[in-house]
Parts: sequence; structure tokens; C-alpha cells
Amino acid sequence: MPAEDLRLDTTGRVPNNVLPVRIYRAALKDRTPEQIEAHLAARDWTNSWRNGIYPFHHYHSSAHEVLVIARGQVTVILGGEGGVQCTVGEGDVLLLPAGTGHRNGGGSSDLLVIGAYAGGREWNTCRPEQTDPDEARQRIARVPLWTHEPAE
Repeated sequence: MPAEDLRLDTTGRVPNNVLPVRIYRAALKDRTPEQIEAHLAARDWTNSWRNGIYPFHHYHSSAHEVLVIARGQVTVILGGEGGVQCTVGEGDVLLLPAGTGHRNGGGSSDLLVIGAYAGGREWNTCRPEQTDPDEARQRIARVPLWTHEPAE
């Protein structure tokens, strides 16, 4: 199944990215967290973690991020305040280009998300109310593209 592409506004306090958010539905369904991490690592998405998604709007200006829903479901708000609401569940993969605003808009109690970064880059957490968007856009422009799609 092909990825869904979402283009977000790049003119506000949340920089977002000219590259689209990509959503791969059920691409990694019925896999253990260890299998998901191994799959991502084989595609050069490393520096992984397991947890949830912050309940506040934020973005990363130093790395492209992938989020895999290993268990449960969640509504992710993409793009910043008033952004696109996207409900994702087990096995869904979200590729968030650097600068993409996101936050947890509510999820199941069993939610487990596995995150990783293209090329294993170090990530930062930027909040729109605390970060200069023009400086963030300059950092985002220097982030190299990923070498492999995370779910193909």
C-alpha cells in the first residue's frame, strides 16, 4: 500500500517542512518492538526510543523522525496549533521531516510508540512558544535527507 502524503503550512511559528509527512498504514503490523527497531535500523533509522508522544506541540529542527505505533492507537496533531488531526494505530508508520510539528491529541492506555532518527542524528525538542522559527528554519535546511524510506 502506498504512503499517504500530507503537506503542512510552512509559514507559521511551527516551521514544518516543504517535504510532506508520510504515513504508511499497517506497514509494520504484528511485529514486536525488537523487530520494529531492527527493521528501522536496517534502513538507517537509529538512535531509537520507546515511549509515547509528548502532549504538547513540538518539533525537531536537527533531525528527521520516524514514529511507529507498536501498540494501541493515538490521534496525532500535525503542523502545530489547529493542525491536521491524524488517527494512527498498530503498525502505522509516520515519517516526520525535520520541523514537523506534532503532539499527542489523545490515545489509548496501551499506547507504545517507537521513534528513531534518519542516520541516527541527535534530535532537539523545540516548542513553538520558546523557539525562534527563523533560526529553526536555518537548522532544518541543513539536515541531510534520509537514505531509505522507513517502511518500504
